[in-house]
Amino acid sequence: MKLEIDFLQFQPNLKVKKEAKQRLIFCAIRKKYLVLQPEELVRQLTIEYLIKDRKYNRNSIHVERGLSVNGLYRRTDIIVYNQTADPYLLVECKRPKVKITQAVFDQIARYNLTLKVKYLLVTNGIDTFCCEMDYKAQSYRFLTEVPTK
Repeated sequence: MKLEIDFLQFQPNLKVKKEAKQRLIFCAIRKKYLVLQPEELVRQLTIEYLIKDRKYNRNSIHVERGLSVNGLYRRTDIIVYNQTADPYLLVECKRPKVKITQAVFDQIARYNLTLKVKYLLVTNGIDTFCCEMDYKAQSYRFLTEVPTK
């Protein structure tokens, strides 16, 4: 079930600047400016959405964390941790031109083999899907909204 989220409403919250002919965007989590790429814009809009709309604490959000998946080094886009410091929500961001396909869900599912989060969120800034994992039943269900903390 696709979610209806207007990420662009959070665009005024973003800090963008031009430096040496490059556009940069500030990441409030990593506390630094990064090259403004389409996927990075989606990531920063998603972070703003999680903080402003879903009320997640900025300190519980981690960006581009490394993990080992089948012996290979990978980086997650966004992980939100709960109050007991366990991974709670895993987010995979794609640039807007990338369609959200089964391959994208397979990617986040591989990352989740290690993390075992309760919720998965996949977005390209246009199409967004969120599901709740049920490890006991070895299944998942799509949600009508992203859970709040």
